[in-house]
Amino acid sequence: MLQGPVLNHTCLRVKDPKVSIPFYEKHFGFVKQKVINGDSFSLYILGIPNSIEPGANWGAQSGLLELKHDFGSENDPNFSVNNGNDAPHRGFGHICVSVDNIVESEKKLLADGVQFKKKLSDGRQKNIAFVLDPDGYWIELIENGINKQEGKTDLATYKLNHTMVRVTDPKKSLDFYRNVLGFKLLTTLNFEEAKFSLYFLAFDDSESFVENVSTDNSQRTGILELTHNWGTESDPEFKGYHNGNTTEDGAKRGYGHICVSVKDPLEIVSKIDSFGSEWIQKYGEAGELGFFRDPDGYEIEIFHHGILPGTEVASL
Repeated sequence: MLQGPVLNHTCLRVKDPKVSIPFYEKHFGFVKQKVINGDSFSLYILGIPNSIEPGANWGAQSGLLELKHDFGSENDPNFSVNNGNDAPHRGFGHICVSVDNIVESEKKLLADGVQFKKKLSDGRQKNIAFVLDPDGYWIELIENGINKQEGKTDLATYKLNHTMVRVTDPKKSLDFYRNVLGFKLLTTLNFEEAKFSLYFLAFDDSESFVENVSTDNSQRTGILELTHNWGTESDPEFKGYHNGNTTEDGAKRGYGHICVSVKDPLEIVSKIDSFGSEWIQKYGEAGELGFFRDPDGYEIEIFHHGILPGTEVASL
């Protein structure tokens, strides 16, 4: 059973769950784990079975995708989401699914009519691809090589590998995610010609773990990727990134949050307070979950491992 903190889920708003859920089920092997119904919305929690830990509550799992549906959006011809990649409201970048055989996965997705933002043959990076989900969110594809077979791809090997957000100042963000929330730095990648850096973080409480030396993270789940475009931290004209939840200046909502699940949230509440993060809903004051902001204003949910007991799944 998991005891340490986990990156439990990533939340995305969707127009129509009757379109989005079958898309993730058919093309990436997700299975509905739980449905939570509110007064004006439903939350559909999806997971890929190979990443589900037997016997653990869903609140203690890693690598889940939460799709939020606000009632009525499916019938609104004007509804669309901000996918986080279009100026001037960039922020969230993508989720990433790792696959056993990326060449065969691309072939299958193309045959099924899935729209690609970037194919393997496009651009300089020939080992990654990007597809678009029904709402226009980007899904990166990388290869994990699990049980790889020539000429085949198996959904049972797929994993929700990481979630990417852009950050203004990596020093502040790394301080926050490492020293406040307890993430460990897996890998740093610097691209001098394009002037950006990628920081990959995850929770890892193994005694043998050494920070910033991991060479292959493709078989993991629950990774957070921070993208830093050089110079934003010192540019007085830079207005910051859109957090996916605000509607100022004509922005639309899309990305919701990541969620960190821990054994005892009260252990890190004081660290969040000491860092000076803004609470949207402080843990313990209005129930067993809380929401706060990271240095760029992205929302983070926190709850304890046992908050989602049971395995009941409601139909659409």
